[in-house]
Amino acid sequence: MKNIIRLSVCTLVIAGIVQSSCKKSSLDQPALGALSTAQITTAAGVDGLLIGAYSALDGQKGSNVAFGGGNPWESSPDNWIYGSVAGGDAHKGSSGIDQPAINSIATFTVDASNGFLNTKWIADYEGVTRANNVLKAVAAVASISAADKANIIGQARFLRGHYYFDLKKMFGNVPYIDETTTNFVQPNTADIWPKIVADFAFAYANLPATQTQVGRVNKWAAGAYLAKTYLYQKDYTNADKTFTEVITGGTNSAGVAYGLTDNYEDNFNASTKNNKETVFAIQQAANDGTGTISEANNGDMLNYPYNSPFGCCGFFQPTEDLANSFRTDATGLPYLDDYNSHAVVNDQGIASTAAFTLDAGNLDPRLDWTVGRRGIPYLDWGNHPGQNWIREQSSAGPYSPKKNVYYQATKGTLGDSHTWAPGNANQVNIIRFADVLLMAAEAKAQLGTGDLGLSYVNQVRARAAKPASMVYTYKDAANPMGGYTTTPAAKYVVNQYPAGYFTSKDLALKAIYFERKLELGMEGHRFFDIVRWGTAQQSLATYFGYDGKNITDVTGAHFTVGKNEVYPIPQAQIDLESTGSSSALKQNPGY
Repeated sequence: MKNIIRLSVCTLVIAGIVQSSCKKSSLDQPALGALSTAQITTAAGVDGLLIGAYSALDGQKGSNVAFGGGNPWESSPDNWIYGSVAGGDAHKGSSGIDQPAINSIATFTVDASNGFLNTKWIADYEGVTRANNVLKAVAAVASISAADKANIIGQARFLRGHYYFDLKKMFGNVPYIDETTTNFVQPNTADIWPKIVADFAFAYANLPATQTQVGRVNKWAAGAYLAKTYLYQKDYTNADKTFTEVITGGTNSAGVAYGLTDNYEDNFNASTKNNKETVFAIQQAANDGTGTISEANNGDMLNYPYNSPFGCCGFFQPTEDLANSFRTDATGLPYLDDYNSHAVVNDQGIASTAAFTLDAGNLDPRLDWTVGRRGIPYLDWGNHPGQNWIREQSSAGPYSPKKNVYYQATKGTLGDSHTWAPGNANQVNIIRFADVLLMAAEAKAQLGTGDLGLSYVNQVRARAAKPASMVYTYKDAANPMGGYTTTPAAKYVVNQYPAGYFTSKDLALKAIYFERKLELGMEGHRFFDIVRWGTAQQSLATYFGYDGKNITDVTGAHFTVGKNEVYPIPQAQIDLESTGSSSALKQNPGY
């Protein structure tokens, strides 16, 4: 399609596409930004193209600018806006008037003119273009062995599958472009799920179990993504089969068997990234020698407490609805039906200088690795002070994000301050092993097989109950980098479901769905989960009704069934594909 060609400004292009008819040697120069055919059609050239396909994963073309010219957060690969803010995990944050394009996404009043959606579209199609370039180039290189060629093609097809999966879950039907396409004006009337399945299935069958470099995808990452693709299509039989293969035999790219880390927080700490729980993650690096530019997870550069040591910017504030979900009963189990009736005490409307008493009830410790709340250690930055770190409680609530934040002790190495907002070297988890376990549990519950996924859910809950996964008080609150006591920061009580607890498919699914909310909170999954489960209207109505009473950004918000399950096709893309009065791209219903 036209926008892939026009807007793929950083894509390596094969020389010969543009040829000059001028014969004067002074003007006979190679095209800027292009590589010659000789450079491309070598093993090194193909690997360079493949690295380019990986580099598009963060949605940026460099210099803190997204592909197509938007801001980095508009195309953030963790989908914090489109998955978490839209899903009820988080309020937009900051103030009501800052980044207003997010407001309409959060309240489901978004339309096709919203520039954020166009930025996201362009970023994913940039990735598609780069993957296709690899596939075109590798076919012309005879010097690459069959095994290496299968590995290269498998990685490229995995990446293409990922970009298309992101587009599919965001926009529904989208145009499909592959390495054989010559007419880039393509309709979006066909379902592309079979194409995505084919890419991941090829990768699963052809990629090696280990790779020589961290960050390159392996066979088992492809298997997990293939199973996830089956799950999204409600093909539970193939999902269950493939998840079982990944769980029982899978390893990360270094050959380490998949498992859950003892400490939940290890998945969000750059010091412990690429661990045994990492299935597919986007690599990030801080202080990489680029001078005044930060390339360290700029998609989340807004998402640090306001008026804090981080300097910027107060976005992505966890919701009260999410925080309340971490309440546990006397047996250490969650309140699946009425969690908001057991609300976690917070400091909404209370000044930091005023007295505040922490919640004394039972809580799941994952709360305090997910939600920054007053009086609880905020990593090693000190106890969260409450309102002083919140720009506008009235429109965004009392909480701060936490999973994307670096430690004070490593701010000089794993944090990045080379630009106007913070950066973090931690990886962006697209799929981690806990996610795999919970998706596998869902498939088993849907099929009505085995224990309906109970054992998988209990593995996740057992990790949450470990002492290593708890947050502890400081030895000296005035010196938060001085270490921690053995005293938990709150009353953490979390247990596994008893044997035989999942007595029906409906109960099993209710518990599995809730566990995903707890385990994967603030990780960009929530909206896409509730849409595919068919619970979006109910879940969001609960959230809007509860948070909307006190927090103005979602007051009166409403999800419309049959419309808001997908985002509108960006009008800019429809216009690009227009020929006179018609366009090859059809708008989604209701927009």
